[in-house]
Amino acid sequence: MDRVISVSFGEIALKAGNRKYFEDKLIKQMRKAMSGITYEKIYKEQGKIYIEAAEENFPQIINRLKKVFGLVYISPCIRIEKDFEEIKKASIEAAKEKMESGNITTFKVDTNRGDKNFPMKSPEMSREIGGVILNNFNDLTVDVHKPDFYLYIDIKQYAYIYTVKVKGYGGLPLGTNGKGLLLLSGGIDSPVAGFMMARRGVEINAVHYHSYPFTSERAEEKVKDLALILSRYIGPIKIYSVNIINIQKEINKNCPADEMTILSRRFMMRIAERIAVENNYQALITGESLGQVASQTIHGLNVTNRSVNLPVFRPLIGFDKVDIIKIAKDIETFETSILPYEDCCTVFLPKHPVTKPKVEDIEESEKALNIEELMEDTMKNMKIYTIS
Repeated sequence: MDRVISVSFGEIALKAGNRKYFEDKLIKQMRKAMSGITYEKIYKEQGKIYIEAAEENFPQIINRLKKVFGLVYISPCIRIEKDFEEIKKASIEAAKEKMESGNITTFKVDTNRGDKNFPMKSPEMSREIGGVILNNFNDLTVDVHKPDFYLYIDIKQYAYIYTVKVKGYGGLPLGTNGKGLLLLSGGIDSPVAGFMMARRGVEINAVHYHSYPFTSERAEEKVKDLALILSRYIGPIKIYSVNIINIQKEINKNCPADEMTILSRRFMMRIAERIAVENNYQALITGESLGQVASQTIHGLNVTNRSVNLPVFRPLIGFDKVDIIKIAKDIETFETSILPYEDCCTVFLPKHPVTKPKVEDIEESEKALNIEELMEDTMKNMKIYTIS
């Protein structure tokens, strides 16, 4: 009996003529995730990917792989020849190991006969192996509806026996859907938005806005810490750090106070778009959720959109805060996001921000500003960091 790791993927299986491209991308991401861990071989076999490695390295490999987008399940398997006697022995071994985890009384055998030339059909194999398990474990009974564990049998070039499916994040391999620039603040929402778009195959880099010295250097370090957490899933992240305090001062001096937030947001979007165009990023990504704050009303989002031409992805647009916090905790950004360091949106914050801005009113207010000059001066002092 050999021990291998089985990797199942989801949407890639539906890609038909492009499937090899997605599989190759996925294997490349897997190799990158397992960097520094010794393994012998990665191979494909009838819709799954398998990894040959020393069993003591399985926990570390599985922990790395479950963060790779595109993977649905990861399972430690027993691999044997397609011989019924060998399958019986491996099934007993797998059931015994599962029983040792404690409080196990019911099971079900689930067979997938990928090799249609194998003489026993799936239902027959499941019945036969179910009988073998019952004969060898007096404390086990069959439950076809809600068993304590499944014993899975995959019949392919080899037979694979396993009882554990470690859930991955699914989605699509990173880099298969272009590049996006994330507007990354120090809050809860934007790291989650970046994670969700990366899960759809978008390669992520970020722009962060600050208002130093009105905001602290520690606030910017917090954003770097968030980027470091995200890099566990998406690899190195380039952060374009932009100080917009001079823009905010000009808006405060020349424009209506209640328009500060929406006018600042339009500048942020313009600067992000310029960075994106210059670096071949095809979309902007924000953590905006409809109605969550004053600038995120349907009117505010419309006015913001009108400042740029690139598509703006808002994966959280229909989420409430509870949904977003749940994901933030799962990906481990939440505790960093709630650290009490101010961001640029708190500078010159109006008491009563406009919630239903009109494009024509905002554009009229912007006539008091030299938009191009302010952007040029601001971007001259931009800093770039690579976080990994």
